[in-house]
Amino acid sequence: MQFVSFNNGLLGVMRGDEVVDVTELGGVDPSFWPPVGMVRFIEKFDKQSGLIRDALATRPSIPLADVRLDPPIRWPNKVVAFPANYHAHIDEMRTENGSGLISKFKASGQGFFLKANSSLSGPADPIELPALADREIHHECELGIVIGKRGRGIAEADSKDYIFGFTCLLDMVVRGKEERVMRKSYDTFCPIGPWITTADEIPDFEQILLSLKVNGEVRQTASTRDLIVSIPEMVAMSSAVMTLEPGDIIATGTPAGVGPVQHGDVLEISIEGVGSMRLPVVQSAAGDHAVWSAGKTALPV
Repeated sequence: MQFVSFNNGLLGVMRGDEVVDVTELGGVDPSFWPPVGMVRFIEKFDKQSGLIRDALATRPSIPLADVRLDPPIRWPNKVVAFPANYHAHIDEMRTENGSGLISKFKASGQGFFLKANSSLSGPADPIELPALADREIHHECELGIVIGKRGRGIAEADSKDYIFGFTCLLDMVVRGKEERVMRKSYDTFCPIGPWITTADEIPDFEQILLSLKVNGEVRQTASTRDLIVSIPEMVAMSSAVMTLEPGDIIATGTPAGVGPVQHGDVLEISIEGVGSMRLPVVQSAAGDHAVWSAGKTALPV
């Protein structure tokens, strides 16, 4: 199944190219703040799966073209991100920097970081570039893992029991040497969507193909078989440190081919079996601060 958030807080399940409204199963009024309806929906999913299937079979639907898709999860407890998690991307960074030191910074050695929830945006939202002179802003195509139930100290062998599903994710970044979280947490710097595809729809977590086009040109392609830290390992590593909650998102890292984007570009991310999004890039007048003038581009991380 595929689940969406739409029209500013409503929850839906996809039926072909149409949306069936199941908002009440989230147990949260769409106008409630913070917008945790999808988080509650995921937490209750096992108990309500029969009701969801009944709704899918019997309720009227709305054409997808007639709704505005929100980020499928608008208020997760956290967004966990794994940097430098593909060997080819590490090779790419080493080539650009002329140093073997970058290999020490791969995800298996340095772990993960957290990305601001406020950076989340959806498939109907443009990517807004902050007004930073002389800084490149790069695209990073990634698979997003959506956690389905609460867990701490999860073993790799049990990780699938904690994965609700997957979504397309872009991890946008200002290149430079400032703190990674700052460079990756601008508003709209974490587009997700267009929906969450449940894990049972993906037969092999190690054979998920992903790609990114910029203005129709393929820039990034990879398979999850190429990950350094695998999907089960990411769940285990994350939960060794902190309790994972329903609706938490794990960004699995980007493959080779990252590059700059500019106003007017159109990014298209596609993940086999999961979905695709087509996102315009626009220039914002906001986002500058004196901190950005203190350093220039360094390691592309």
